[in-house]
Amino acid sequence: MQKKNEMQENNNQTLWQIIKSYFNVLPYKDGEKYVIKQITNGINFQGSNLWILIFAVFIASLGLNVNSTAVIIGAMLISPLMGPIIGMGLALGIADLDLFKQSIKNYLVSTFISVITATIYFTLSPITDAQSELLARTSPTLYDVLIALFGGAAGFLAMSTKGRNNVLPGVAIATALMPPLCTAGYGLAVQNTTYFFGAFYLYFINTVFITFTTCLGVRLLRFNRKKFVNRDQMKRVNLYIVSIIIITIIPASYMTWNIINQSVFENNIEKFITKELNYIGTNILSHEYDPQTKTLRVIAIGNPISTDSIKKAEKTMVAYELDGYKLKVIQGTPDSLLILQHKKKGQLMTGEKNTAEWQELSYNNDVLKNELTSYTRYPVLANDMREELKVVCPSANSIILSKASESFVDSASIKNHIVAVVKTSKPLAKDNKKQLYDWLKVKVKSDSLELIVIP
Repeated sequence: MQKKNEMQENNNQTLWQIIKSYFNVLPYKDGEKYVIKQITNGINFQGSNLWILIFAVFIASLGLNVNSTAVIIGAMLISPLMGPIIGMGLALGIADLDLFKQSIKNYLVSTFISVITATIYFTLSPITDAQSELLARTSPTLYDVLIALFGGAAGFLAMSTKGRNNVLPGVAIATALMPPLCTAGYGLAVQNTTYFFGAFYLYFINTVFITFTTCLGVRLLRFNRKKFVNRDQMKRVNLYIVSIIIITIIPASYMTWNIINQSVFENNIEKFITKELNYIGTNILSHEYDPQTKTLRVIAIGNPISTDSIKKAEKTMVAYELDGYKLKVIQGTPDSLLILQHKKKGQLMTGEKNTAEWQELSYNNDVLKNELTSYTRYPVLANDMREELKVVCPSANSIILSKASESFVDSASIKNHIVAVVKTSKPLAKDNKKQLYDWLKVKVKSDSLELIVIP
């Protein structure tokens, strides 16, 4: 009978009530005292918790140093950093100022120890290059804010509901508290303030929004607030939290806007090159742009692009929102030389016996051979210097060497170059780029070397 009544009750539910029942978390809520005790136990950084934190910092620093994603993930799973951050959110949610002060204290201690440990490691480490995993933690955006929001929400929900603790490892990886702190330590070790502040800002973003979502989760799950609390003091704390959230989100939004604009700009360049410099027999090798000099440099091989075509293409740059940019084309023509050489060989095989013609053709053939050799030797040289290149520039992934000619838009003059395109895993510092240039100049034995580094 009871079962029948329940079925009838379910049938009488509105669509909204049915949908609401699917998303209702309250029936799965764990014991309030148990959740508070569990979170409170993870706040303190004494004894084993402190040593685990230090070991996690060393593991994460090693992972960033050797660019190992697996090692970094392992460090994030070990790290107990989430404890005091969730503790702050819980304290705000239940209006427990004593717990909030305790969480803040342990948060500051753990942060300080983590940064100092990472700084010591990177100071002693023989590997000083900033790898891609490390560089990824130096430029936080609005997307990191969203990750922290959703990650914090998932983390608290996992801790406060029954049988959901398997979610926590994923939350620890997604929110990534440990790598930014280690990157901040790297910034201090190499005296790079950009790396330090960028990484620490990412860590601060994660802290603020994990705390916020935890506080929000506590309110939504209707945790009992502390009865004896200084309401005026609590109002001030809440005001501070809201102010911190707003202040934190503004720089991230600005950085995100810049990234979006840069992405749109680079897409416009790709469209411009594809549509305006797409000629039969011409292959665009690479391109780069310099915002300071407002120059778009394009490297092409194969059939040369005429000066008139370059001028015509430059006039269309406005349509691709490339206003004010100058087009600079560096190009080479090894294919043309090959065709001409085969043509000369064919004439020699027809049996022409005129001595003057024979000598002329033989001379021209030798010239062509020398010219062709000057083009073909560079790919061979590039292959031979791979091992040395790795020593001179550890972040180098590949190298392209080619003979090329530069056509000037404002004149009919042509200048020959040896073009070296080095693709790296990270941007090169000015000194490192000069060192690479000087080494390449010696290797190719040319004063007209053009170096292009593509990170």
